[in-house]
Amino acid sequence: MTEKGTYTLLVRVEEPTTIGVGALGELRFEDALYAYTGSAFGTGGLTRIDRHARVASGENDARHWHIDYLLGCDESTLVGAFVTYEDAEDEIARAIEGEPVEGFGASDSSCDSHLKRTTRDAVERVYDERDGSFRDYR
Repeated sequence: MTEKGTYTLLVRVEEPTTIGVGALGELRFEDALYAYTGSAFGTGGLTRIDRHARVASGENDARHWHIDYLLGCDESTLVGAFVTYEDAEDEIARAIEGEPVEGFGASDSSCDSHLKRTTRDAVERVYDERDGSFRDYR
């Protein structure tokens, strides 16, 4: 059986950059850590994180979701992913403290954004409350 759950990717932008993000247009990203929260309850479950890692490494250049544009740019690095088996995507996205990137990853959500400029500690606090785990991608 495929594991399913909610995840938050930690993405480090190494230097300020502007990238086109699908229908959102051109977005500016500062040299900072960003947290993107998504859910993986479909057929492949949490293997979706592995797909994101392939985009980040350049092995896959398909751009299906907003996060693919950020992961696929040269200035970003996938640091890791926090995971919980709970169905709590919107709740977690709201709970992470930080500065939201308006509309990012939230086209099918009631949240304003699923991407925030934040700190690892802010994300860790949310997942500690949920017995979450961390997967390192560096």
